[in-house]
Amino acid sequence: MLQLIASAIDDRTARGVAAAVSRLVRTGELPAGARLPTVRSVARELGISPTTVSEAWRSLASAGAIQTRGRSGTFVLPPNPLRQHLRYARLTASPATLPHDLSTGVPDHDLLPHLAPALRRIGDTRLTTSYLEEPVLPRLEAVLRDRWPYPPERLTVVDGALDALDRIVGALVRLGDRVLVENPGFPPVLDLLEAVGAVPVPVSLDPYGIEPASLSAALDRAPVALVLQPRAQNPTGVSMTTGRAVELAATMRAHPLGRSVAVVEDDHAGDIACTPPVSLGESLPEQVVRIHSFSKSHGPDLRLAAIGGPAALVSSVADRRLLGPGWSSRVLQAVLLDLLTDPTTVRSLADARHEYARRRTLLCAALAARGVLAPTPDGINLWLPVRDQQRAILSLAAHGIAVAPGTPFEVRPLGGDHVRVTVGLVRDGFEDLAELLAEAADGPNRASGRRSHSLRRDGR
Repeated sequence: MLQLIASAIDDRTARGVAAAVSRLVRTGELPAGARLPTVRSVARELGISPTTVSEAWRSLASAGAIQTRGRSGTFVLPPNPLRQHLRYARLTASPATLPHDLSTGVPDHDLLPHLAPALRRIGDTRLTTSYLEEPVLPRLEAVLRDRWPYPPERLTVVDGALDALDRIVGALVRLGDRVLVENPGFPPVLDLLEAVGAVPVPVSLDPYGIEPASLSAALDRAPVALVLQPRAQNPTGVSMTTGRAVELAATMRAHPLGRSVAVVEDDHAGDIACTPPVSLGESLPEQVVRIHSFSKSHGPDLRLAAIGGPAALVSSVADRRLLGPGWSSRVLQAVLLDLLTDPTTVRSLADARHEYARRRTLLCAALAARGVLAPTPDGINLWLPVRDQQRAILSLAAHGIAVAPGTPFEVRPLGGDHVRVTVGLVRDGFEDLAELLAEAADGPNRASGRRSHSLRRDGR
């Protein structure tokens, strides 16, 4: 087997070794269950450092291709059904079985704008005359540019924020690359990175966004990208302040490797966020690509998000789509354009923002009265500290309430358990729910009144 691996490798970098072994796994030449040679034997055979081989093995393990079992050795893993492997799939284990599902992270349907008037207004307008037209309706692009927090070189529209992240990651990231991510962060981002064999590197958060010191230390690891949520961060609700954006931009400019890092801003909350849009693109427009989603504000089934940033990257995404879906439905783009410019819809979105804020405020106040400090600055989710994640989930399930476990959000353990509660779906009964949440969080929370949603340092 050692000779098989050595003969397949023509690039002796960590990335090259990982890619060659990955190909052998995919073709079945390294079958599931096969035990790999030791790191030192591979390094000796290839004439490279054991550190290089270890790094390749870590990339393969992150991609789910191999697994190290301590002294027993390292083994090729069988292909797992993708859904079972995803962090994303672990957020809502059995929502259909519980009457009150607060695990989903979706907006309240009744706070979304009505689409029927917009559909009637656009009628049977002819929107497509050629398959090679620009992917964005010109009037929609003009409206999007007016809303952008900095002037992007190019804009395009894709089928939602996750589609945008998938395509941007596909354009930027390769096997073995390191990507900086928030800790805690959004599970589908971690799934995407694992799917391409990238290595997620956690950066810490505080109430103002990513911590500059944590970012500076993480840049030492030569990442290719930083993925962050600038508003209503999921799961914590934290929004980056203008001052913090300036600090982070300065940190990246000052670091020897900072100028080569692409910044991907996922503005997933969009128009239901109470905080104004803030972007590193105001300081680093040549490095920042921003995603603005309309799913939580205007409707998940619109399946629309805008991407704006450097022309080379956005053009790469748009051109690659020509070989797949081509463009996002221009009918749906026309609906979005109507919603963004219709005064009635604009007022209804303002009402939705205020209602989500009211729900957050009432539940957080009710929890604080019971000694549970879980401030939620923005968005529709609440990041609740609990003594024991599984116990809290079971305790709430006994009352018909589903919440999401905190573990899938963690790149590295935070030093305490959490669950995520979709507070945006809670319309009333805040005192009763707070009592159940406080009970699930466990008595010491209420007794001390000192435990907060603490965005803990991840112990770099």
